[in-house]
Amino acid sequence: MWADAAQLRQQLQQGAFVLPIGFDLGATFIFALTGALAAIRRGYDWVGLFGLALATGVGGGLIRDGIFIQNGPPAMVADARYFIAVGLACLASVVVASFVERLSRAIELIDALGLGAYGAFGVQKSLAAGLSLPAAILVGVVNACGGGVLRDIMTREEPLVLKPGQFYAVAALLGCVLFTTLISCGLPSPIAALIALAVTFTFRVLAIVFQWRTAAVRPWFTRDKQNDQER
Repeated sequence: MWADAAQLRQQLQQGAFVLPIGFDLGATFIFALTGALAAIRRGYDWVGLFGLALATGVGGGLIRDGIFIQNGPPAMVADARYFIAVGLACLASVVVASFVERLSRAIELIDALGLGAYGAFGVQKSLAAGLSLPAAILVGVVNACGGGVLRDIMTREEPLVLKPGQFYAVAALLGCVLFTTLISCGLPSPIAALIALAVTFTFRVLAIVFQWRTAAVRPWFTRDKQNDQER
């Protein structure tokens, strides 16, 4: 049985999952790199490139801390190393832009790691801030996917997480729900986060390798009409 949000907050106070700063900065670098590469493909100048890389790299955390939690300044404005990571991603994008096809699989793998870690971290931070259980899961998914959504909005693209694809947002949701379930069962938060990260990563990689994709929603009456026509 799931515990309520108050019980989970009390349990988290006994031992919280801490996202290593090296991992956090590395994931920020990779996320920002994807934004910088998108800017290069669109012919942006350095200002546009940095702006898009920044939004992609730290967008999920900004949405989490600036909109949902609102408990002090977001981490990225309190620690200059996040700006340095984004700046390095901008410089790296110029070098690797010609080899992006060769590096795409490595970027996808690192992105899959970040998906699970940021999802669990977002859920935990939301619960500690007093959010309800469903809201905490939502914030976890936003924390994991928010940077990509901001990137697509800024480039006037339909956000990829809203279209049929390879279970990106679904993988993040799976990790957030699993993390919440495990800590509800009494598992320590760091162990629960590692298990959720591993499951999210595995599911995401399998979706990439075997080309698992979500399907567009179709109205039932249209489906029935097509079946009648086939008969």
